[in-house]
Amino acid sequence: MKQIITTVLTTLILGLPMVAQAQGRPVVVELFTSQGCSSCPPADAFMEQLAARSDVIALSLHVDYWDYIGWVDAFAKPEHTARQRGYAKAGARKMVYTPQMIIDGKDHVVGNRPRDITELIEKHRAGPDDIALTVTRDGTVLRISAKAGKPHEMPLLVQLLRYRPEATVAIERGENAGKTLHYSNIVTEMTRLAVWDSAEPLNIDTTITGDQPLVVLLQYPDFGAIEAAAELP
Repeated sequence: MKQIITTVLTTLILGLPMVAQAQGRPVVVELFTSQGCSSCPPADAFMEQLAARSDVIALSLHVDYWDYIGWVDAFAKPEHTARQRGYAKAGARKMVYTPQMIIDGKDHVVGNRPRDITELIEKHRAGPDDIALTVTRDGTVLRISAKAGKPHEMPLLVQLLRYRPEATVAIERGENAGKTLHYSNIVTEMTRLAVWDSAEPLNIDTTITGDQPLVVLLQYPDFGAIEAAAELP
């Protein structure tokens, strides 16, 4: 009898849409990295630990500006480089570097300094959390809803990111030649879905394909702060 009840419950649960709700203000950590960067492997390894945390949304964005030194990073995208340069411009920084981590779109830190990164994550976990964000995946339909405790001064961009959970790559040339490196939460797609003024509740339905995990970010324009995020593994 117990086995029958368990089977029925499992069937019912599997038939329900997947739901993610921003709770306890998850902290978004973006790592800008490259397979051609000799300083990046420790940061890539630390990302595996961050990806396992329930209070962190860890995203690896591979940049393409190291490809010229002998090894083309298969995960690199010019839009990742553009995003990193956008953060640098917003922060009045004259240059970009790898490995770099951006915390909640606000603070930047060298990506192979775990202690500094952990301190920044704790700082952002203690920040305000006045946006209720819910993301539901039901087959090929993604539903995003959000409500702010009070309207924000500026509109927020609604962004959808997809990622590959993990990959192992044997590097044949360049600064990491001969190494086999493991990568976590590799961003494969970034899409801007809408601009939300937060005065009224947000409700968006969009079509998605594939079963890659996804992340929704609510972020101020021009590479500003990330005010809310939700993840569907």
